[in-house]
Amino acid sequence: MYVKEVTVQNQVGLYARAATYFIQKANEFKSSIWVEKDERRVNAKSLLGVLSLGVVGGTTIRITADGEDEEKAVEDLVAMIERGFTSEITDENSIN
Repeated sequence: MYVKEVTVQNQVGLYARAATYFIQKANEFKSSIWVEKDERRVNAKSLLGVLSLGVVGGTTIRITADGEDEEKAVEDLVAMIERGFTSEITDENSIN
Protein backbone atom coordinates (compact mmCIF):
# COMPACT_ATOMS: atom_id res chain seq x y z
CA MET A 1 0.00 0.00 0.00
CA TYR A 2 1.30 3.45 -0.96
CA VAL A 3 -0.15 6.68 0.45
CA LYS A 4 0.52 10.35 -0.18
CA GLU A 5 -1.18 13.63 0.78
CA VAL A 6 -1.55 16.49 -1.67
CA THR A 7 -3.20 19.91 -1.66
CA VAL A 8 -5.50 20.57 -4.61
CA GLN A 9 -4.03 23.49 -6.55
CA ASN A 10 -6.73 24.51 -9.02
CA GLN A 11 -9.45 26.90 -7.83
CA VAL A 12 -12.51 24.75 -8.50
CA GLY A 13 -11.05 21.55 -7.07
CA LEU A 14 -12.08 18.09 -8.25
CA TYR A 15 -15.20 19.04 -10.18
CA ALA A 16 -16.38 18.50 -13.74
CA ARG A 17 -13.44 18.52 -16.15
CA ALA A 18 -10.68 18.13 -13.53
CA ALA A 19 -12.50 15.20 -11.90
CA THR A 20 -12.93 13.55 -15.30
CA TYR A 21 -9.19 13.84 -16.04
CA PHE A 22 -8.38 12.51 -12.58
CA ILE A 23 -10.63 9.47 -12.98
CA GLN A 24 -9.36 8.73 -16.49
CA LYS A 25 -5.79 8.76 -15.15
CA ALA A 26 -6.74 6.55 -12.18
CA ASN A 27 -8.30 4.02 -14.55
CA GLU A 28 -4.97 3.63 -16.36
CA PHE A 29 -3.64 1.68 -13.37
CA LYS A 30 -4.32 -1.88 -12.23
CA SER A 31 -4.08 -0.99 -8.52
CA SER A 32 -7.08 -0.19 -6.37
CA ILE A 33 -6.99 3.56 -5.71
CA TRP A 34 -8.87 5.64 -3.15
CA VAL A 35 -9.21 9.34 -2.41
CA GLU A 36 -9.76 10.46 1.18
CA LYS A 37 -10.99 13.79 2.48
CA ASP A 38 -11.51 14.15 6.21
CA GLU A 39 -13.12 10.86 7.28
CA ARG A 40 -14.55 9.92 3.86
CA ARG A 41 -12.89 7.48 1.48
CA VAL A 42 -14.05 6.84 -2.10
CA ASN A 43 -12.94 4.87 -5.12
CA ALA A 44 -10.72 7.14 -7.24
CA LYS A 45 -12.03 5.42 -10.38
CA SER A 46 -15.62 6.47 -9.66
CA LEU A 47 -16.83 9.87 -10.92
CA LEU A 48 -19.75 9.98 -8.50
CA GLY A 49 -17.51 8.96 -5.63
CA VAL A 50 -14.91 11.64 -6.33
CA LEU A 51 -17.54 14.33 -6.91
CA SER A 52 -19.31 13.38 -3.67
CA LEU A 53 -16.23 14.41 -1.66
CA GLY A 54 -16.77 18.07 -2.59
CA VAL A 55 -13.05 18.77 -2.95
CA VAL A 56 -12.40 22.48 -3.54
CA GLY A 57 -9.15 24.32 -4.22
CA GLY A 58 -6.83 24.43 -1.23
CA THR A 59 -8.17 21.16 0.22
CA THR A 60 -5.66 18.53 1.29
CA ILE A 61 -6.60 15.02 0.25
CA ARG A 62 -4.95 11.63 0.66
CA ILE A 63 -4.46 9.28 -2.26
CA THR A 64 -3.95 5.60 -1.47
CA ALA A 65 -3.20 2.77 -3.88
CA ASP A 66 -2.77 -0.93 -3.37
CA GLY A 67 -1.51 -3.22 -6.12
CA GLU A 68 1.29 -3.91 -8.55
CA ASP A 69 1.60 -0.31 -9.81
CA GLU A 70 0.59 1.45 -6.59
CA GLU A 71 3.57 3.80 -6.30
CA LYS A 72 3.37 5.01 -9.91
CA ALA A 73 -0.39 5.45 -9.61
CA VAL A 74 -0.15 7.67 -6.55
CA GLU A 75 2.83 9.65 -7.85
CA ASP A 76 1.18 10.31 -11.23
CA LEU A 77 -2.11 11.39 -9.65
CA VAL A 78 -0.34 13.64 -7.14
CA ALA A 79 1.69 15.23 -9.96
CA MET A 80 -1.52 15.88 -11.91
CA ILE A 81 -3.10 17.59 -8.90
CA GLU A 82 0.04 19.63 -8.16
CA ARG A 83 0.02 20.92 -11.75
CA GLY A 84 -3.56 22.03 -11.24
CA PHE A 85 -4.58 19.87 -14.22
CA THR A 86 -3.11 22.57 -16.51
CA SER A 87 -1.48 20.32 -19.11
CA GLU A 88 -4.60 18.17 -19.45
CA ILE A 89 -6.85 21.19 -19.99
CA THR A 90 -4.37 22.76 -22.41
CA ASP A 91 -4.20 19.54 -24.41
CA GLU A 92 -7.96 19.41 -24.81
CA ASN A 93 -8.18 23.07 -25.79
CA SER A 94 -5.55 22.58 -28.48
CA ILE A 95 -7.72 19.90 -30.09
CA ASN A 96 -10.74 22.21 -30.38
